[in-house]
Amino acid sequence: MTITIWHNPRCSKSRQTLELLHEKGVEPTIREYLKQPPSKSEIERLIDLVGGDPGDLIRDGEPEFKALRKKKADLGKADVARAIAAHPILLQRPIVVVGARAVIGRPAEAVLPLLR
Repeated sequence: MTITIWHNPRCSKSRQTLELLHEKGVEPTIREYLKQPPSKSEIERLIDLVGGDPGDLIRDGEPEFKALRKKKADLGKADVARAIAAHPILLQRPIVVVGARAVIGRPAEAVLPLLR
């Protein structure tokens, strides 16, 4: 089973989640999305895997989000995917993907059900 973490090493939550995975004996594939920016279609797939509100995947405190002059609630799946593809810093992190399921690791323990 392949486990991938969409990771930003400068983010404490991302580091905590990676550390938790290691503690559980998991050596995930690490996708440093700021170094390997995702495409719009990759973000759309992440949105589908995480489920729920597409806005959950976007960080609205970043200057790049404020420059959009939009409210999270007004953004649909395509809007979120387009914004993150243009500005990868907007991706909520970390996201852990296992097969056809994914969760945002906030808190880090949120990823534990994926490992069962």
